[in-house]
Amino acid sequence: MANKVTFGLKNTHYAPFEVVDGEIIYETPIPLPGSVELTLDPRGDLMEFYADDIVYYSSDNNQGYEGTLTVAKITDEFLVEVLGQEEDEQDGVITEVSDAKTRPFALMFEFDGDEKAVRHVLYNCTANRPTVGSSTKTESTEPNTSDLTFIAGPRETDMAVKTKTTGSTSSEVYDAWYDEVYEKVETP
Repeated sequence: MANKVTFGLKNTHYAPFEVVDGEIIYETPIPLPGSVELTLDPRGDLMEFYADDIVYYSSDNNQGYEGTLTVAKITDEFLVEVLGQEEDEQDGVITEVSDAKTRPFALMFEFDGDEKAVRHVLYNCTANRPTVGSSTKTESTEPNTSDLTFIAGPRETDMAVKTKTTGSTSSEVYDAWYDEVYEKVETP
């Protein structure tokens, strides 16, 4: 059962990670509600070498994606956990500081389809600060959104950039997609 078309965006999650002794340790995925739109533009160029008056050799240079995620509102948890903003729990405020240390994260989401939703994970993302803005309410109040720009690059451990489900993905893998970041289990 394969989709002929995809549409929609939902179930966006993120999972911060750390590298410990050369191994990537992902935290439990956290929902990022209010997804409106996601665009992923490929990074890297097609390298071409010309000889004998032809393209003698060509090679793809996959450096992942440049992405923009538009959401209704970036959660406070994301601002603190990923973007390194400082939360003062006593006063209930979050402060953006110029020397904030951002954390890498996996980004998980799904596109609906005519047969079954396709679930994706981008393994190694780093984000920039989101856009901030608002406008005066009018008769037809249109909610404001925030754009989060990010880079999704290859992982250092295995060069994996992105994984997605297909029509033949087992229900065990598909149903557990948001429980933890998908990692292929190697069988001995």
